[in-house]
Amino acid sequence: MNGEIRDQEVRVIGQDGNQLGIMSAREALRLAEESDLDLVKISPMANPPVCKIMDYGKFKFEQGKKEKESRRNQKMVEVKEVRLSMTIDVGDLNVKSRQAQKFLEAGNKVLVSIRMRGRQNAHVSLGVDVMKEFFEMLGGKAVMDKKPTNEGRNITMMLSPAKQ
Repeated sequence: MNGEIRDQEVRVIGQDGNQLGIMSAREALRLAEESDLDLVKISPMANPPVCKIMDYGKFKFEQGKKEKESRRNQKMVEVKEVRLSMTIDVGDLNVKSRQAQKFLEAGNKVLVSIRMRGRQNAHVSLGVDVMKEFFEMLGGKAVMDKKPTNEGRNITMMLSPAKQ
């Protein structure tokens, strides 16, 4: 910005957006100072670098305003976890599926996990079957992002809300 620009020649864009052409950095700075504005390097990697005559304080304010607006419009997607067991009963599975449906309807992703204990590690296929049954209970309200996979002592599956 202003005196910090060390390039010999720069391409200058006026405050109204018109190209003023290629000139020395001193001359461009003189033009900016005549109109009580700043000379700001926009594209330093271009050949020659591109500078614009603008009010830098106003530019930073507008940039901050746009960033704040974009953050406000952004929806944070949380990952909620539902834990099952390999020996879960039908009634408990229904309760857990209703809980997962609430999370999905709120727009959150759901991580379904089963922690295997002791001899259960030898029967991973039973845990995967429980996961598939759980997914079918959700009745099309979820999309499987990550299929049930065995990761050490855990079996995990990632679900996200289905598009309406």
